[in-house]
Amino acid sequence: MPEALRRALESGGAASSDHDLDPGMVLPPERRLRAAAVLVPVWQREGGAQVILTKRASHLAHHPGQIAFPGGKIDPEDASAEAAALREAREEIGLPETQVHLIGRLPSHETVTGYTVVPVLAQVHGDFVPVLQEAEVEEAFTVPLSHVLDLARYRVERRLWRGGWRSYYVVPYGPYYIWGATARILRGFAERMQP
Repeated sequence: MPEALRRALESGGAASSDHDLDPGMVLPPERRLRAAAVLVPVWQREGGAQVILTKRASHLAHHPGQIAFPGGKIDPEDASAEAAALREAREEIGLPETQVHLIGRLPSHETVTGYTVVPVLAQVHGDFVPVLQEAEVEEAFTVPLSHVLDLARYRVERRLWRGGWRSYYVVPYGPYYIWGATARILRGFAERMQP
């Protein structure tokens, strides 16, 4: 499977943004973006490849209850975006680094909340039982890779945000409403995986 996943890296592509679907939005030129990294973990299971996602705890001040990749800001002690993504996955869901094979970086993604996120594509090996950091993560679950690679499953929705309409991708799966930056990163991944 790593060979198939490498296709997503080899096809290139530009960085993405939460603003992609709103070309008329004017961003302040002096905005300062903070560095973050997420792990895009593809886990080969008996029934097929799965992507591991999390549901953020509902009591959090920022993005409560939203679906996300394991990840977060890059700390000064992190040697790289990859190191930050691995550390966050270990802290949030107990994923051991020894079970993770890093494939490479997908193009970065800018969020409306002021982060430049580096998505790190990886393959997870062997059995794994998530151990949740309950202060931040309410649930860890998987979505079939085939679901998120199917471009027909994505749609564009919009909502009022700071006095204007903001459009964004969604790719629902069962009870999970996957939207925003997570859906946009998955959509970019899916586009790069097309034959």
